[in-house]
Amino acid sequence: MGYSFAAGTTDGPGMFNFIQSSNSSNPFWNIISHAIAKPSKEQIACQAPKPILIDSGDASWPYGWDPEIVPIQILRIGQLAILGVPGEFTTMAGRRLREAMTSTLEDEGLIPKGEAVAVVAGLSNTYASYITTFEEYQQQRYEGASTIFGPHSHQAYVQELVKLAQAMAANQSVPAGPSPPDYSSKFISLLPGVIVDEAPLGKHFGDVVTQPNVSYARGETVSVTFHSACPRNNLRQEGTFLTVELLANRTATGVDDGEWLVVADDGDWDTRFHWYRHFILSAQSFATITWDVPADAQPGTYRIRHFGDHKTILQKIKPFEGASNTFQVV
Repeated sequence: MGYSFAAGTTDGPGMFNFIQSSNSSNPFWNIISHAIAKPSKEQIACQAPKPILIDSGDASWPYGWDPEIVPIQILRIGQLAILGVPGEFTTMAGRRLREAMTSTLEDEGLIPKGEAVAVVAGLSNTYASYITTFEEYQQQRYEGASTIFGPHSHQAYVQELVKLAQAMAANQSVPAGPSPPDYSSKFISLLPGVIVDEAPLGKHFGDVVTQPNVSYARGETVSVTFHSACPRNNLRQEGTFLTVELLANRTATGVDDGEWLVVADDGDWDTRFHWYRHFILSAQSFATITWDVPADAQPGTYRIRHFGDHKTILQKIKPFEGASNTFQVV
């Protein structure tokens, strides 16, 4: 990141003595920034004319500050090409990319002349800061100073996306390329974990505190409260804290009678998961799950289930689940 990165933009200026279009460094700030990572001669030459303030490309604690592998992709719907790129393109950089893509798709015969439409979908799949044109990079304003891969970043993106467009037109597969590193086992958090979770005497995690009503009409909201535990014990990535389930009826669903079908989870717009304690130092907590019954919900018998993990006094994480009484959607 260059010195002008710290200067901010015209509508959001930075602090201290940083200004945009800086083309020289400052010994004082260099001493501070070099404590993070000191740029090599090769890095300085690669980033020129950018004066490097933060050598984020070489900063590696607790893991890399900048991505080393960035994905790009093209999705085509008829004459529309959606360009998935991992950064923020300036107006001119985006315009040149769109022009390169539309001309390539038309020249390769995939889309008729004059009909191709390209849309830049920035910040897709990962984040690689800004991308400016070569000329904008030389000016070293905020966006140029925030272009992390150097002055030829834009042309590199154009080059590789053109290759993808050509392969798409020829109906050829392309190598997936290297996979980005998996940091899921190395995540750090500055928020301390819960010390211990407790359920009230005589109760268990997953027991229901407040049951649903007997029946609901479409458009009404179902609400169920469970004895729960801190959801940070297990974020349930690729999983869920809740499900809304419909009791199968062979006539209506084609599934054997008695089976429960999941119709919604915590990734749906019409469900909400609210975890809370009555006071901050309490080891007991609750989860209220609500479901806004959709207008197209199938009439039948439903239930709501809650999934979680509690931490014992011995600091072990143990899973639990609970289910509400059944209720009718009419």
